[in-house]
Amino acid sequence: MLHTVNKSPFQNSALDSCLRFCQPGDVLLLLEDGVYGAAPGTAKSSLVEGALTKKIKVYALGADLNARALKETIKGVEITDYAGFVDLVEANKIHSWL
Repeated sequence: MLHTVNKSPFQNSALDSCLRFCQPGDVLLLLEDGVYGAAPGTAKSSLVEGALTKKIKVYALGADLNARALKETIKGVEITDYAGFVDLVEANKIHSWL
């Protein structure tokens, strides 16, 4: 299952809700303002770090990181481009968290 989160974890509970339902082997894609969840050293970093330890693959869309001037991500978060986004969509059923 591919879970997508496009809202900032500092303004919305979508990331919290998503990670309560994610199972090992699921994939999480952070995009738009959701990429703020991939930033290290924040009040929400432990959510994504916990997902990584649960064997949830976490991606952040590189274009959205760049648009928000985020230079670093939590260790283990993979940066993907739009082609990678398409590959994830083609390979998985999708659940978008709003």
